[in-house]
Amino acid sequence: MSAPAPSPLAIVDVDPARSPERQDEVLTDAALAFVAELHRRFTPRRDELLARRAERRAEIARTSTLDFLPETAQIRADDSWKVAGAPAALTDRRVEITGPTDRKMTINALNSGAKVWLADFEDASAPTWENVVGGQLNLIDAYERRIDFTDTRTGKSYALKPAEELATVVMRPRGWHLEERHLVVEGRPVPGALVDFGLYFFHNAQRLLDLGKGPYFYLPKTESHLEARLWNEIFVFAQDYVGVPQGTIRATVLIETITAAYEMEEILYELRDHASGLNAGRWDYLFSIVKNFRDGGAKFVLPDRNAVTMTAPFMRAYTELLVRTCHKRGAHAIGGMAAFIPNRKDPEANEQALAKVKNDKDREAGDGFDGSWVAHPDLVPVARACFDAVLGDRPHQKHRLREDVDVKAADLIAVDSLAARPTYQGLVDAVQVGTRYIEAWLRGLGAVAIFGLMEDAATAEISRSQIWQWVDAGVVFQDGEHAGTTATADLVRKIAADELAAIRTELSEDAFAAGKWQQAHDLLLKVSLDADYADFLTLPAYELLD
Repeated sequence: MSAPAPSPLAIVDVDPARSPERQDEVLTDAALAFVAELHRRFTPRRDELLARRAERRAEIARTSTLDFLPETAQIRADDSWKVAGAPAALTDRRVEITGPTDRKMTINALNSGAKVWLADFEDASAPTWENVVGGQLNLIDAYERRIDFTDTRTGKSYALKPAEELATVVMRPRGWHLEERHLVVEGRPVPGALVDFGLYFFHNAQRLLDLGKGPYFYLPKTESHLEARLWNEIFVFAQDYVGVPQGTIRATVLIETITAAYEMEEILYELRDHASGLNAGRWDYLFSIVKNFRDGGAKFVLPDRNAVTMTAPFMRAYTELLVRTCHKRGAHAIGGMAAFIPNRKDPEANEQALAKVKNDKDREAGDGFDGSWVAHPDLVPVARACFDAVLGDRPHQKHRLREDVDVKAADLIAVDSLAARPTYQGLVDAVQVGTRYIEAWLRGLGAVAIFGLMEDAATAEISRSQIWQWVDAGVVFQDGEHAGTTATADLVRKIAADELAAIRTELSEDAFAAGKWQQAHDLLLKVSLDADYADFLTLPAYELLD
């Protein structure tokens, strides 16, 4: 690798007195030069693709439909191509744990017994500067085995297990829509995706190869195969830049937007030399349906989020198509999240929740998935047992081609196939969870335990989107004492005010004042009730983030 020219990248808006400890170890001149070069080469194309998203959304608003792309039919029809074979470290992915990259989570996730840790700089991490830089440091320290520490509050010590027992890291950078305001080139913020990817890859690509693994990534919120093509171009350039072999990088793409569900094969094709698999999300996927079809009338109105399980016909169509697509092309199919947090204080509720997790993972393993996600270390053995029962000693089940699956374009958007309807309690739940999550996010926490579930930014997105959709559609609730009540902006404001008052009562006055509760309340109402629907909650939220 030739010596880099001086970087035009500037670090701005960072108080030197509050800079993260050891920041200079991450923000080296060479690493910043690499990030600046990524920005110069690829941000213009990223901008074009964001504009294309808006154009496609406008087309969906006009037609209220989607279809598989006619211009890429030959890629889908060609049975000869496959993605690159999985490297040894990504061959067995039967259980994956997700979570942010703070120091404690880094050790616990690596030690969890899961095969993979999704080290998350995206939805499970609020992008404070401390989290952005500190997360990079924690991963470097983990690879160098210098991350052991003792919690000064509890006195508990944390240390890594032997290397052969650690999960393989698959790092998730931020989505294309987010900027990193602290890193600027010629007056323009660098996309957060390029910052997260660039710093991680630059510092760790060779380090990971030396450990017998590699730089592996989860790609979030992809909306088209053209966005996957951009990532592939970035991978090719990055590998040449640091001098590692082409194909060293492997990427798993989250199919968590409705438009991407119609381009799964094309996404794998674009990334085929660097592709590892696809993942079936849930909350972001539902959020994407609401966002894209919010003008589509009553047939696209979703019921309460917890009523939309993965057994709903349109969700089952999506997941079964994903398994078939992946296995046809030699890729891993990774299932969705078990967000339940075990509660040792309530054994009965705990047992019921674990039974639901088991049923969910049994279904995924039975459908042909090669692995699945959990949010808590205690769920790792539950999920592992479900996949062990199906896989046995095999690392995956790509041999199950699922040629019985025949999903039509209309099946993926048959939202009206659900019998469930929105409920008044569902509206209350959306306001409560949205308020509590946003407040924590504004304090720098991206993964938050709320009412027994581990929630992330996708939770807030589906919550505020459903509020917006129900008010816009004038939904009339049919449940219990609230039968005949219409979802209105005034009703949402009343529920939100009641929730704020309840939280004030629940907490001490000092604790309430120390939080971000009023800001969270105000932001939730803004993104839930503004006529101009915000594409992403995290965009206005980022403006409020310290």
